[in-house]
Amino acid sequence: MATLKRIVQIHTAGLKNLQEHGVVPLIWTGWIRSKYTKPHIPNEVFQPQPSDHAKYGGDPQQPHKLHLITRIKTIISRPYWEKNIIHELGLDKAHQPVVHKNIPSVNAKLKHIKHLIRIQPLKLPHGIPTEEEMSDTYLKSTGELVIRRRLQPLEQKRIES
Repeated sequence: MATLKRIVQIHTAGLKNLQEHGVVPLIWTGWIRSKYTKPHIPNEVFQPQPSDHAKYGGDPQQPHKLHLITRIKTIISRPYWEKNIIHELGLDKAHQPVVHKNIPSVNAKLKHIKHLIRIQPLKLPHGIPTEEEMSDTYLKSTGELVIRRRLQPLEQKRIES
């Protein structure tokens, strides 16, 4: 931080000398912003478009309740705030899906790391599984939680002869 302050002092001192002589230089301020400052992305980018609903399926009037989030890109050489969000959401391992609620606090975090993850709605074609059915469920890569129904043996009647 001290070096940045020193650089700013040197540049502003040089500008004062030039202005005294009546010369005003063209200033390029790109050197001030480093790669670790947060980007300024307009909010219009994050607003849903009608084509998004047609592409990914879903009804904007009745959004899905659960997200299936998978990290698909590495976090090496990413800024610290993106690494913190990845860790908070439990996406430390790549290609390991994690389920989160579709609520504004989670969506705000996902907005900042959307270029590193894949978000799918969690589909429940057989409904929410019960406690007994949890061991018989599996998750497809399409985001469907399928309950594998096991056949139960029938009670056999005793045959008396």
